[in-house]
Amino acid sequence: MDDPYLLADQAADALRSRFGIHRIDVALVLGSGWAQAAEGLGEPVGECPLDELPGFSAPVVAGHGGAMRLVRTASGSLAAIFTGRTHLYEGRGVAPVVHGVRTAAAAGASRLLLTNGCGGIAHPPGVPVLIADHINLTGATPLVGPRFVDLSQVYSPRLRALAQQVDPSLEEGVYCQFHGPSYETPAEVRMAKAIGGTLVGMSTALEAIAAREAGLDVLGISLVTNAAAGTTSNPLSHAEVVEAGRVAQPRLRSLLAGLLERL
Repeated sequence: MDDPYLLADQAADALRSRFGIHRIDVALVLGSGWAQAAEGLGEPVGECPLDELPGFSAPVVAGHGGAMRLVRTASGSLAAIFTGRTHLYEGRGVAPVVHGVRTAAAAGASRLLLTNGCGGIAHPPGVPVLIADHINLTGATPLVGPRFVDLSQVYSPRLRALAQQVDPSLEEGVYCQFHGPSYETPAEVRMAKAIGGTLVGMSTALEAIAAREAGLDVLGISLVTNAAAGTTSNPLSHAEVVEAGRVAQPRLRSLLAGLLERL
């Protein structure tokens, strides 16, 4: 099996070589409903299909892009935007799920923005919510061996405060990552609520753990794309997730643009 850290170094080298850069400053991972909102952010530097970089595969989920895009922000920082991600439920293992995060760190990034589309327990559909903390219910971790990482502040209070400067209406929530790909049952949602969760989804927590291991400052934002199972009588569908992302595009684009100016 390939060493995942060495593979991330190789991908970072390929990224720098391909675009003639020394390092990146910030990275964004775009989840369901977010890819279109990242169009036109900053001055384009370059773009390539994700699967042309070592260790990456083309995303398999509708609503995700399949590119790695470099842009120069208004503040002069170089941002790498991953328009798709690998999910744990794809069956490739944990290392591919966090490969983008490790690549960003190996390429020099010090800040990371993780986004996702999720179900809302305590938040209505259509709104972005800052992730203040998470509960990892996947039974998996990207850490192997005695890698003891402090997770007392996974999501940077400083970056959350910065996001609320951009959009003062942003609320905070606790994100519960399930394995997927089936949506949560009503009983599982009640369990998540009972242990403090306000958001449920199938990504982000494992990536945040890997990011903290790599020393990155992490900001997480969920777009609530649907009410969690059991909180409404409507059945859940991925089409609903994609449509919610489409409707929320103006607000998401404004939020991302404001964040990139400051990150």
